[in-house]
Amino acid sequence: MDPRAFRQEVLQGKTLLGTFLNLGSAMTTEIAGRTGFDWLLLDHEHGPGGEETMLHQLWAAGTAGTPAIVRIAWNDPVRIKRALDMGPAGLMLPMVNSKAEAEAAVSAVRYPPRGTRGVSKFNRSNAFSVDFPRNFATGHEMFTTVVQIETPAAVAAADDMAATDGIDVLFIGPVDLSTNLGCPDQLDHPDMIAARKSVVAAARKHGKAAGILLHDPARMGLTIEEGFTFIAVGSDGGAVAAGLRTFLDKSRLGMTAKK
Repeated sequence: MDPRAFRQEVLQGKTLLGTFLNLGSAMTTEIAGRTGFDWLLLDHEHGPGGEETMLHQLWAAGTAGTPAIVRIAWNDPVRIKRALDMGPAGLMLPMVNSKAEAEAAVSAVRYPPRGTRGVSKFNRSNAFSVDFPRNFATGHEMFTTVVQIETPAAVAAADDMAATDGIDVLFIGPVDLSTNLGCPDQLDHPDMIAARKSVVAAARKHGKAAGILLHDPARMGLTIEEGFTFIAVGSDGGAVAAGLRTFLDKSRLGMTAKK
């Protein structure tokens, strides 16, 4: 899918399901893409991958035809530039806590005069210069920019960040946010419920999407009812671990039954 078309789906409020890929593996990236997810998150904040594995993962996502968002380690213009040149559909930026930080992210994503992104024609994002003229003129329409809401300060600034031109998704990181609110992993704590409502309201007010990571697919119905549309479910690492535990548990039950 063309990144511009994907961004439009995001902003139109279509419910889009993704998954986190935290193993740095091109193989699991391709498997996830062919499974049928609407988007993939290449986790380069906490995952073990580097720039070389990021490139291989983007190739793998491309073979599956699935848009890939890269989560970089920090809201840093150098990291943003390096990731963008490799050709993702967008970026997820962790720990964005204010309008100023959101504006800095947008500036780093966009070419001059709309921003401060370094101008390089020969990279994968620009089809090695073939697409550069179009991208230079309309690149601000191309990348889906996701900011993570992970602190009380970010919740308080959600309306200002959602109002920022170029911010497309306010994405709650539930583990960090619940921890920083003083209720670790208590997703139904009143403070977490209030934070989710505040983020969704801010996104809706300004025509942006609200996103969240779910560790439990059983919460999907509630999450959609709350107004989230850009939803990630689980991870490749979690799926591998769960699958292996299931194989082992069933094998041990079989051994016991035989005796």
